[in-house]
Amino acid sequence: MTSYTQVMRDLGPDDRELRLSGHVGFDSLPDQLVNKSVNKGFDFNILCIGETGIGKSTLIDTLFKSNFDDAPVTHKVPQVALNEHSYELQESNVRLRLTVVSTAGYGDQINKENSCKPIVEYIDKQFESYLQEELKIKRSLINFHDTRIHACLYFLVPTGHSIKSLDLVCMKELDKKVNIIPVIGKADTIARSELSQFKTRIMEEFRKNDVQIYNFPTDDETVAELNSKMNSQLPFAVVGSREEIVAGGHKVRARQYPWGTVEIENEAHCDFVKLREMLLRTNMEDLREKTHSVHYELFRHNRLCQMGFADVTADNKPVSLQETYEQKRKENLLEMQAKEERMRQMFVQKVKDKEAELKSAEQQLHSEFERLRRHNAEEKREMDDKKRKLEEEINLFNKRKAAVQSQRAQTERDNLAAKKPGRK
Repeated sequence: MTSYTQVMRDLGPDDRELRLSGHVGFDSLPDQLVNKSVNKGFDFNILCIGETGIGKSTLIDTLFKSNFDDAPVTHKVPQVALNEHSYELQESNVRLRLTVVSTAGYGDQINKENSCKPIVEYIDKQFESYLQEELKIKRSLINFHDTRIHACLYFLVPTGHSIKSLDLVCMKELDKKVNIIPVIGKADTIARSELSQFKTRIMEEFRKNDVQIYNFPTDDETVAELNSKMNSQLPFAVVGSREEIVAGGHKVRARQYPWGTVEIENEAHCDFVKLREMLLRTNMEDLREKTHSVHYELFRHNRLCQMGFADVTADNKPVSLQETYEQKRKENLLEMQAKEERMRQMFVQKVKDKEAELKSAEQQLHSEFERLRRHNAEEKREMDDKKRKLEEEINLFNKRKAAVQSQRAQTERDNLAAKKPGRK
């Protein structure tokens, strides 16, 4: 029975606890919620990060016992890209809209400095899309396709020694944005004696570099013991396969080698069953809830603060949305006026610069015209002088010619006179 202090705390000093004299019916509320959720269906989005060929697509196919026909990716991708595929799945009467996002070319570049940047931008883009829908006046979150990443399967290369620096840097960038579940891909390539030590070194690296991976919740008594046990076995060493063989009269997924067979669902061979149990059968809703209540809320808080919204003022007084809107409106108005004034001054300056440029060009043209005019006048004078001199030379030549002709005529007359008879 509820104590008086509990009733006062829950209901307030002016309320009182009532005893029901019969069945009312609000105990069916959980069933109503279940029915409504089942009719609506569920969204679940998985991000797979890992090097090319580590087995990301194969593991997803194995998890959901399907062949999603994801196109293979080569090692020649110039930069890290993300491939997104959505599928409609149904098990019994539960519909699941599954979105699988997988990295392509991750870790293949010589310069790996920006390898994590496209992944962070993609996650933030999904948060931003949900926030914009949330801020709409007429919003439809019920029918909105939630693409926020709920679980990140981070595939670690089974080196047997230590985790790569690229993985540490990327996981550190992502641990405040997404639920990271580290897995060791292709774990059948590492000896069992080395695997336990490898897991221990990985977890030590996480603790040393303060990388926050997803811990399975232990606050629910029904799964606390199981989740606590699974937390101690992270990261999961997994193997995937699309091949089926007959073992013990049943078809099982397995990988066959010359030295033997690795059964995917045999816990003595790998941790695939543990991953599937934790990811899909036990903690799927907690992954969805933590994405919304922790990672998205952090993004939303930072984004709204960036936009200028706040709950309280500097002196810790509450601020209404209307006050924030009016303040931002005034700030934007002042900013627009200042920007308009800067643009006007910039325009005036550009006009002045253009006028000065045109005047300079005009002066240059005028100077060039004067130079050409003077040059032309000088050439004209020179031509006139040459013409005058030529005319003088012609006149002199004509005079000399006339004199020579006159002298020649006189000579001829003298010769003729000398030849006449009677002259001695």
